[in-house]
Amino acid sequence: MTSSAAAAPAHHILEQACSAVGLTSDGAEALRLAENQIWRLPGRRVIVRISRASQSDAAAREVRVARWLAQENLAAVRLVEVEQPVEIDGTPVTFWVELPPQQHGSVEDVAQLLEQLHSLPTPAINLGYLDPFVRVDERLHAASTIPDDDKQWLHALHRDLRAAWAERPTGLPDRAVHGDAWPGNIVRTADGILMMDLERFSVGPPEWDLVSTAVRAKTTGAITIREYDRFCAAYGYDVTEWEGYPVLARTRELRMVTYAAQHAASNAEWRTQAQHRIDCLRGRSGPRPWSWKGIL
Repeated sequence: MTSSAAAAPAHHILEQACSAVGLTSDGAEALRLAENQIWRLPGRRVIVRISRASQSDAAAREVRVARWLAQENLAAVRLVEVEQPVEIDGTPVTFWVELPPQQHGSVEDVAQLLEQLHSLPTPAINLGYLDPFVRVDERLHAASTIPDDDKQWLHALHRDLRAAWAERPTGLPDRAVHGDAWPGNIVRTADGILMMDLERFSVGPPEWDLVSTAVRAKTTGAITIREYDRFCAAYGYDVTEWEGYPVLARTRELRMVTYAAQHAASNAEWRTQAQHRIDCLRGRSGPRPWSWKGIL
């Protein structure tokens, strides 16, 4: 993912964006070149994030969220003090303070920060309302390696879940939600735990953040039931006991399946995993929990 062919256009945007805020990109190191491209400016403790060209609104929202979290003293990634986001050729670029070495947070770490986040009053900034199906259609369209029958079935599941989401039972009061709360986005450093990857922030049901960990226990088997019990104890609520849980859990499963199916189209080594996930949803691989390997 860090080939010179992939890096060339990103470096052009990087140079112009850095120049626009008074920084230099000399010696910049590519940390990740995928949907969002991440670069490090050595010696400056600055991380540059280059988003997809279609994500200008999301990047601006991420900046607003970061400023709000800083005001609320919630532990999260912090912005570099420059005017941002910067847009170069229609591509949004943001600048972040580099973190010290980090590792994935524990289930208790995730629960702790989510409890703090969900305890805050809904901010008076434009976050938009949660759409749990964002990019599902786009990913299915890009999933060129899966059989047509499976693709049609996933489209039908998508329609059914959209209808069920619109009629979901009442749950916890709406709050600002992270949107993608898993241990890769709630990390531990020498300075403590903090929240990363703020691009999916919105207003919505807190249960959406909690379902991510529940699915890791009940669907994918990524964590044990004992770990999940510790998560619930730390947060103070078990989302699986809410009658709306099956709708949100199946929606999260659909997102995980379509993500894998999209990326399988460009990387053959992920095709077996993508098909396995589809087979699980279609009842071909026995009951939950299943064993799903990570993609990217």
